[in-house]
Amino acid sequence: MAGLMMGLMLEVLALGFLYACLWFSLSIILKRNDIADIAWGIGYILLCAYLFWTQDLSDLAILMYALVTLWGLRLSLHIGLRNSKKPEDFRYNNWRKEWGKAFYLRSFLQVYLLQVLILLVVSTPLIIVSEFGSNIINVYSIVLSILWLIGFMWQALADYQLTQFKKHRTDKEQVLQTGLWKYSRHPNYFGEILMWWSIGLIAVPLAWGWIGLISPLLISYLLLNVSGVPMLEKRYEGNSAFEAYKKKTPAVFPKFRFKD
Repeated sequence: MAGLMMGLMLEVLALGFLYACLWFSLSIILKRNDIADIAWGIGYILLCAYLFWTQDLSDLAILMYALVTLWGLRLSLHIGLRNSKKPEDFRYNNWRKEWGKAFYLRSFLQVYLLQVLILLVVSTPLIIVSEFGSNIINVYSIVLSILWLIGFMWQALADYQLTQFKKHRTDKEQVLQTGLWKYSRHPNYFGEILMWWSIGLIAVPLAWGWIGLISPLLISYLLLNVSGVPMLEKRYEGNSAFEAYKKKTPAVFPKFRFKD
């Protein structure tokens, strides 16, 4: 069984390499690397479609494919619409300047190929459920699906509130501190983490299911320590409004306060 799972992961890795090459080529044509953020969600949609058509189906597998596909569709659409009328995201633009002559090589390796490797690790619960899925949807998986839905709605609402705030603010130094953003500085990341922990835990009762916990652990680590909170907040260094907001508001996990 473990051999079958490893074989499937190698298949996904090979297809992922081609996927990375495709998006890297498109980034050269469009002259913007932030399309990698769109590729992230679409990659999971295509993976779910591949597993749906090539593996034996179970009720639990169909449930997980549906949840991940819904997440990928919303995220990719949101990022695509957000970036369509804007210049390249500042993080990728900074790398473009920093990498200089090595830009193309480092873009392929550190943006697109690395993304595929991370996708493979994060998709471990999908691989597990495709191989060892159950036809029994029990209370455990239903409760986790409800938690996933809460995370999905939390992230979607946080993204909507931020979009509306940026559309109507009069000063770029202003900081959103209402709605879900009153309770944490990155409520969208909280929703993301809640969704992936729900996905990982759904797979735990299956054979080798505990390995799937590497998925939410990696997502949590990246958002909290690498590409999420630290990278975004570095942009606000020196912003007095943000510094005051930071002192009273937790980074990701909400602290409900009803009086300022």
